[in-house]
Amino acid sequence: MATERSVKLFLDDEEVPFAEYAPPVKFLFDTTKLPDGPHTLRIVARSTSGVEGVRTIPFEVRNGPAITVLGLKPNEVLQDHVPITVNAYGSERSDRFMITGSETPKAIPAWVWALLIAFVGFAAFYFTLYWEPVQL
Repeated sequence: MATERSVKLFLDDEEVPFAEYAPPVKFLFDTTKLPDGPHTLRIVARSTSGVEGVRTIPFEVRNGPAITVLGLKPNEVLQDHVPITVNAYGSERSDRFMITGSETPKAIPAWVWALLIAFVGFAAFYFTLYWEPVQL
């Protein structure tokens, strides 16, 4: 007995699918109604012979403002006073760009300092090796 092919879409641990289609499926997934954080999309497909296949895809929703924290890492051990910088920015308005608070300040990476020191050192070496004072 042949059954109809179908694709059911489940969100997180829900028992009832939020959508059911006949394959092939093309849909627009609206994440604005989901809370920010980790979620799971479970796809259950049934063939014409009645055999089911399941695929689970974890994903994360971030519709709210992006939050960056400088000075504190996950599971870090702290003591005394710790300076922490928290910045939150999103795309609430697209008609006006605000420079203040739109970027998180970060230190200059160590590799940039090492490259600068190597360049200055090589320049000093080259200058002392080939420099000849002008005799008047």
